[in-house]
Amino acid sequence: MPPSTTTLRLILGDQLNPLHSWFSEARADVVYVLMEVRQETGYVHHHAQKIIAIFAAMRALARQLEGEGHRVHYLRIDDPANLQAIPANIDALLAHYGATRFEYQEPDEYRLDLQLADYAARLPVPGTMVGSEHFLTARDEAERIFAGRAQWLMEYFYRQMRLVHGVLVEQGGKPAGGQWNFDHDNRKPWRGAPPEPFDARAQHDHSALWDSIQAAGVDSFGRPDAARIVWPQGRAEALTHLDAFIQHGLPHFGDYQDAMHTSAPRLFHSMLSFALNTKMLHPREVIAEAEDAWRAGHAPLHAVEGFIRQILGWREYVRGVYWANMPGYGEHNVFGHTTPLPSWFWDGKTKMRCLRHAIGQSLDDAHAHHIQRLMIIGNFSLLAGLEPKQVHQWYLGVYVDAFEWVEMPNTIGMSQFADGGLLATKPYVSGAAYIDRMSDYCKGCHYDKKARLGETACPFNALYWDFFERNAQQLSGNQRLGMVYRNLFKMDDAARAACGEQAAALRARLGEL
Repeated sequence: MPPSTTTLRLILGDQLNPLHSWFSEARADVVYVLMEVRQETGYVHHHAQKIIAIFAAMRALARQLEGEGHRVHYLRIDDPANLQAIPANIDALLAHYGATRFEYQEPDEYRLDLQLADYAARLPVPGTMVGSEHFLTARDEAERIFAGRAQWLMEYFYRQMRLVHGVLVEQGGKPAGGQWNFDHDNRKPWRGAPPEPFDARAQHDHSALWDSIQAAGVDSFGRPDAARIVWPQGRAEALTHLDAFIQHGLPHFGDYQDAMHTSAPRLFHSMLSFALNTKMLHPREVIAEAEDAWRAGHAPLHAVEGFIRQILGWREYVRGVYWANMPGYGEHNVFGHTTPLPSWFWDGKTKMRCLRHAIGQSLDDAHAHHIQRLMIIGNFSLLAGLEPKQVHQWYLGVYVDAFEWVEMPNTIGMSQFADGGLLATKPYVSGAAYIDRMSDYCKGCHYDKKARLGETACPFNALYWDFFERNAQQLSGNQRLGMVYRNLFKMDDAARAACGEQAAALRARLGEL
């Protein structure tokens, strides 16, 4: 018979940390609950690999906890007892176990935080939220750091984090190497050497899991590739991925972190974001491994600083932006863009080689690195006037590492500038010249990277100048765009008008590009 007092503890699909203090001892009066529910597969249209990878990792954690002597109740997607929503399932399990207490870890998405707080408040038994023990900052820490400041500059936040956590700092609080940011050293294109590291990630055959997901009626998109899933199932595997990156990727990460190439989809990126965002890895240990590599002489400072800035700086910063601006941040649309996503966002069938590759890779692998997301897909979306909320929902669904707290500010703020500059200091857009400089995408493309007008002119070129023309009232006063507007205003009226006509024609037939 179960104990007379039982506590149900809910573990969400992005809370897969076996080192959480909850698990410090196996208790007969605690039941851990994990559930695969349509509520979570259906709030946006998700990539098949994202669903498979999260469910597989949840199942692996459940097996590990059971092996360590914990009581676990796992609801599979096709379980007849599964009511397909978190509150309904918890209600049933509270009754099943006669539980006298409900606990859950702090959710990282606003919708779940609101749902579970409301649910816990209405329960006839005590309902308590505990910390996830993952992030280096509290939800409101960024808001406190930026109190009284007109703009939330990530660089200021990042320097504070370096000092608070003693990362890459020397005696007297000075930055290692004499400067805080080595970004100017991290912008090299990759031309084939050094070679992309071998992908040593283990492949998992989750065909049976995929069959059950499909049989349960879960809708998805993208290539399932269920027999060859490479995303880690648990912490031990994620640690091997971390070690492999430190050994083989980190030394060259800095130089080529902005590079793109059709033959090297990973280049020197860590591929750790799924493990981090599901909490298999703690950011502190990832940062420490990278810093140790520099101090041991294994990786150069500019590479290590650039990598650490993504985790200690950007990752914690966007989380702070998210919580300070919810609800409502996802509704921002400063330019009033309303164009729906072209059909090729769902199949990759476009004549633009850069987008065909970046979107195709996203659909095939549920992953693309940050420059592909920002300067190819996001760049086009902003220039073409796609609706920011639709762009956000696509990013949230397509990427295996995308959870709203990190994806929404990156898309709405950084990529689409839809918040009007709360997060980013300028729109991150470019014409074909940048894409050609940082990739091999323009080689063999249907479109001419140098042409601005005509049927075969690269769409990025006219769309780029027209974007700044259309939004001059909002953007021309931005100090970081001074050169752009000086060049725009040097064009004669006929050239500017021709650009506008070309861009309007392109926007009218986006699905055909």
